[in-house]
Amino acid sequence: MTPNAAPVATPAVTVDLLVDIFRDVLRLPDLTAETDFYEAGGDSLTAFQITGRLQEIFGADVPVSLVFAYPTPLELAEVVEADYGTA
Repeated sequence: MTPNAAPVATPAVTVDLLVDIFRDVLRLPDLTAETDFYEAGGDSLTAFQITGRLQEIFGADVPVSLVFAYPTPLELAEVVEADYGTA
Protein backbone atom coordinates (compact mmCIF):
# COMPACT_ATOMS: atom_id res chain seq x y z
CA MET A 1 0.00 0.00 0.00
CA THR A 2 1.28 3.43 -0.84
CA PRO A 3 1.59 5.97 1.99
CA ASN A 4 -1.33 8.06 0.71
CA ALA A 5 -3.66 5.18 -0.11
CA ALA A 6 -6.75 4.77 2.05
CA PRO A 7 -6.94 1.46 3.86
CA VAL A 8 -9.39 -1.02 2.45
CA ALA A 9 -12.21 -1.75 4.85
CA THR A 10 -13.07 -5.33 5.54
CA PRO A 11 -16.06 -6.53 7.54
CA ALA A 12 -13.85 -7.13 10.60
CA VAL A 13 -12.23 -3.70 10.30
CA THR A 14 -15.64 -2.04 9.94
CA VAL A 15 -16.97 -3.87 13.01
CA ASP A 16 -13.93 -2.80 15.03
CA LEU A 17 -14.32 0.76 13.80
CA LEU A 18 -17.99 0.84 14.79
CA VAL A 19 -17.30 -0.71 18.19
CA ASP A 20 -14.75 2.05 18.81
CA ILE A 21 -17.19 4.75 17.69
CA PHE A 22 -20.04 3.33 19.79
CA ARG A 23 -17.71 3.07 22.82
CA ASP A 24 -16.60 6.66 22.46
CA VAL A 25 -20.00 8.20 21.74
CA LEU A 26 -21.85 6.17 24.38
CA ARG A 27 -18.93 6.37 26.84
CA LEU A 28 -18.96 2.63 27.46
CA PRO A 29 -15.43 1.19 27.25
CA ASP A 30 -16.69 -2.40 27.63
CA LEU A 31 -19.21 -2.21 24.78
CA THR A 32 -19.03 -5.17 22.38
CA ALA A 33 -20.03 -5.75 18.75
CA GLU A 34 -23.30 -7.25 19.99
CA THR A 35 -24.25 -4.40 22.34
CA ASP A 36 -27.62 -2.91 21.45
CA PHE A 37 -27.57 0.85 20.87
CA TYR A 38 -30.86 1.37 22.73
CA GLU A 39 -30.00 -0.82 25.69
CA ALA A 40 -26.67 1.01 25.99
CA GLY A 41 -28.50 4.32 26.43
CA GLY A 42 -28.36 5.54 22.85
CA ASP A 43 -30.68 8.30 21.70
CA SER A 44 -31.16 10.49 18.65
CA LEU A 45 -28.24 12.77 19.56
CA THR A 46 -25.80 9.88 19.90
CA ALA A 47 -27.12 8.34 16.69
CA PHE A 48 -26.29 11.57 14.86
CA GLN A 49 -22.82 11.56 16.43
CA ILE A 50 -22.24 8.01 15.17
CA THR A 51 -23.36 8.80 11.63
CA GLY A 52 -21.35 12.02 11.65
CA ARG A 53 -18.21 10.05 12.38
CA LEU A 54 -19.04 7.53 9.69
CA GLN A 55 -19.55 10.35 7.21
CA GLU A 56 -16.10 11.73 8.07
CA ILE A 57 -14.48 8.31 7.62
CA PHE A 58 -16.32 7.08 4.53
CA GLY A 59 -16.93 10.45 2.87
CA ALA A 60 -20.56 9.52 2.25
CA ASP A 61 -23.92 10.56 3.63
CA VAL A 62 -24.78 7.82 6.14
CA PRO A 63 -28.44 8.11 7.16
CA VAL A 64 -29.10 8.22 10.90
CA SER A 65 -31.97 5.80 10.31
CA LEU A 66 -29.37 3.05 9.81
CA VAL A 67 -28.35 3.28 13.48
CA PHE A 68 -31.97 2.81 14.50
CA ALA A 69 -32.60 -0.02 12.04
CA TYR A 70 -29.32 -1.84 12.79
CA PRO A 71 -28.69 -1.09 16.48
CA THR A 72 -25.57 -3.16 17.15
CA PRO A 73 -22.11 -2.38 15.78
CA LEU A 74 -22.08 -5.82 14.15
CA GLU A 75 -25.40 -5.31 12.34
CA LEU A 76 -24.57 -1.75 11.34
CA ALA A 77 -21.14 -2.81 10.05
CA GLU A 78 -22.72 -5.26 7.61
CA VAL A 79 -24.85 -2.51 6.09
CA VAL A 80 -22.07 0.09 6.06
CA GLU A 81 -19.69 -2.41 4.47
CA ALA A 82 -22.24 -3.34 1.80
CA ASP A 83 -23.22 0.25 1.01
CA TYR A 84 -19.94 2.16 1.47
CA GLY A 85 -17.23 -0.52 1.20
CA THR A 86 -13.95 1.25 1.88
CA ALA A 87 -12.72 3.58 4.55
